[in-house]
Formats: sequence, C-alpha cells, structure tokens
Amino acid sequence: MAPTRNGVDHVSLDALEHLASRIDQAAAAVNKLEGEARDSALELQRAIEAFHKEALTRIVRRLKDDPRGKELLFELVDDPLVYALFVRHEIVRLPTAVRVARVLDAARPYLRSHGGDVELVEVRDNVVYVRLHGSCNGCSLSAVTLRNEIEAALRAAIPEITGVQVVAPEPGPALIMPESIGVRDRSSGWIIGPAVEDVPPGSMHRMETGQADILIINLDGQLSAFRNACAHQGLPLDGGLLDPQSGTITCPWHGFCYDAGSGECLTAPQAQLEPFPLRVEQGRIWVRPTEG
Repeated sequence: MAPTRNGVDHVSLDALEHLASRIDQAAAAVNKLEGEARDSALELQRAIEAFHKEALTRIVRRLKDDPRGKELLFELVDDPLVYALFVRHEIVRLPTAVRVARVLDAARPYLRSHGGDVELVEVRDNVVYVRLHGSCNGCSLSAVTLRNEIEAALRAAIPEITGVQVVAPEPGPALIMPESIGVRDRSSGWIIGPAVEDVPPGSMHRMETGQADILIINLDGQLSAFRNACAHQGLPLDGGLLDPQSGTITCPWHGFCYDAGSGECLTAPQAQLEPFPLRVEQGRIWVRPTEG
C-alpha cells in the first residue's frame, strides 16, 4: 500500500502538485503574451473550461440521480485530483459558513490595524451575523465603517451573501434571568453548557442534550461547537486527538483530520463538521444546536 499523508496517498498528492504546477506555468506564459495572441489564448482557455464544466455537470447530475452512482461519486470526490477539478469548475463548494470564516480571517489583519476584531456568530438565510470587538465596539462610526468593509469583502468573495448584521455585545449580568440558568432558552433555541473554565485551551468537552450530541472545542482560547459526529461515518469525535499546535482534531475511528476552528476536513476536503452557533455569557457557554 502506498504511504499516506492525512489519509491520501503520496502518489495522488504528488500528481496533483505536478499538474497544478503545469497549469500555473502555462497561465504565466499566456499572461506574457500581448494583444491578439493573448486574447486568443484566453478565449481558448475559457472555451475548453466551459466545455469541461458542462460535461462534468452532466456526469455528476447523472451519478446523483442513481443511489449507486451517488455512492461512487462520494468516493471519487475523496480523490484530491477529482476534488480539485470539481472545485475549479464550481461543481462542489465548501459550506458557506466555512467560506465566510475564511474571508473574515483574511480581513482580520486590516481590522486589527484599526484596533478592532470580528467574531462570526452565525450565517443564517445568507445573512452573516458578526460581533465586533476592540475599539470599534461602542463607537458607532467605527462600527459602521468596519461593518461596511466586512460586507464588501464577503459580497466580493461569496455572491450569495445578502447582508451583514452586527450583533450587540454580550449582555451584562442584569439581562440574564436567574431562573434561566441551567435550562434551555426555548424562545431562541439556545442551550446552556459548561463553564468556560471547564473547557480550558487545548481541550474538548462533550455536551449531550435531547436535541444533539455536541462537541465544544477550545483552541487557544477560541471556542467552537460542532455536532459530535465525524463526517465520514457519523461516529463520535470526543475520543479523538486534539492537537493545539496544528489546530486539528483527528477522529479516533478512521483517522479523518479536521480543522478544529472551522470544522473543515483536511483528509477529504468535501467533508465538513456541522458547526453550531456558540456564545459566552457570564462565564458560561451557550450553544444553539440545529435539528438533525
């Protein structure tokens, strides 16, 4: 058996890198052309890609219509070469929440240069809900400026995003009713979890409720919540290995590796842990699971 890297054999990865390098070299050569020659080369590229996309779309549509074909399609997408091809032609895409998180990460240096930061609360109905931190919190002018910057970046990268809403800062103690401690907030679907101190950095906490089995992860002080189910076969992840240095969690059953912050699967990039909205109030973690 060929040696593997994150569950993918080296031959496949090396082949992918080689082919990608050839494409980059060809693209660089085309960009050096001038005038009509460059326009003709680019038009040839667009025509070939349009032809391939149409053919691939028909193949995928036919496979998805047949249960046997759907199973085979999932196996094919596990191959990094096939996955890269599908991504290039926009046949498969990462979940919206993951793509939003990536855009916010890219915008974070700019926000921090202005003394602020942004926290992704959730993505619902193509609207991104964020919480602003730092100097922009409480300053209406700064908040509006940064919100506009965030929305412009998100709309440019993810066209389906229709807007950005800034969530109010975490409420103070006076806004939390004593009787709500330890019970589910039925008006919003939020469920109270452990104290923040019970999930120290570099650790995981399993939270079982009547609605979902939840895994809370603290990665260098950044809390995340996911359904406690590996995207491979749905087996629980809480017995897995959390590596704070690499920022990954590895499933104990079949070795699937995930980004512990975003939930993106690094072994099979088309897979994804199901994230849940999370907030912290008065030192307690609240999670809002979805049905499933």
